Amino acid sequence: MTTVLITGGTGMIGKVLTKELLARNYRVIILTRNQKISNRPAPISNLAYSNWDIERQTIDNSVIQRADYIIHLAGAGIADHRWTEKRKKEIVDSRVKSSELIIKALKQNPNKVKAVVSASAIGWYGTDPVIPNPKPFTEIDDADESFLGETCKLWESSIEPVAGQGIRLVKLRTGIVLSNEGGALKEFKKPLRFGISAILSNGRQVVSWIHIDDLVQAYLYALQNENMNGVYNAVAPNPVPNKKLILQMGKKIKGSFFIPVHVPSLLLEFMLGDMSIEILKSTTVSCDKILAAGFTFIYPTIASALLNLRQTVPP
Repeated sequence: MTTVLITGGTGMIGKVLTKELLARNYRVIILTRNQKISNRPAPISNLAYSNWDIERQTIDNSVIQRADYIIHLAGAGIADHRWTEKRKKEIVDSRVKSSELIIKALKQNPNKVKAVVSASAIGWYGTDPVIPNPKPFTEIDDADESFLGETCKLWESSIEPVAGQGIRLVKLRTGIVLSNEGGALKEFKKPLRFGISAILSNGRQVVSWIHIDDLVQAYLYALQNENMNGVYNAVAPNPVPNKKLILQMGKKIKGSFFIPVHVPSLLLEFMLGDMSIEILKSTTVSCDKILAAGFTFIYPTIASALLNLRQTVPP
């Protein structure tokens, strides 16, 4: 049975990915910093947990020796807290140091790892030069000089030594993930409880998004497709302006019973600080490369994605 080692497997993406891997008869080992999780028995035979400590750079070497593939999702949440200097350091260190630990473990242990698929983000890219109808960013574009651009650059560089060990490396620059279990969609939905559809600023900024199921399938495709190497944008083929996303979401959830309200940029800047720059940024990202690799999206349009998510809301 093929074994996949996942870092960050207890997060939103990791949970769905684990479920899909198990359904396809993979054995999954999840690396977690939470000892309570790693010490408890797994609910099924093909799933196991193991503890690692990124700060102390310690890991159970046996899981490296057992792994056929590694999916590297670990990293502190970008939008979980206000971006203080301390939080920015946590965001960077959680990505860079976790990659360094994986690389050290691979170097120090005999292993059979065929490929590493690592998360990255479209924060790599800057702001669209023109709105509307900008030229989409592609994988060959340089990293932006913003905090997220620099973070993504360090993130991707930190896992790059894997390729030097003769292991196939794929990096997925992920867009805004739409899921009922958390992330951006959960935040977008909150005002709708009160019948308000909150459009950010003028709403013209383009959102490059991806449905959680498509993202999980992209990881599986990268895992199984030996021809995939390097960087790929994991975004749906049809990015949309924030206003269109918010209004379509309102219609899917509330029908016609909601009031569109524009949230001023100054208010977002006051509430979120530096993070508001990313929220208000327009970034149109191309998925042509992953399409050319043969990947097919289940939900290529925002309408199809939101319809599915509405139908699969947990009871």
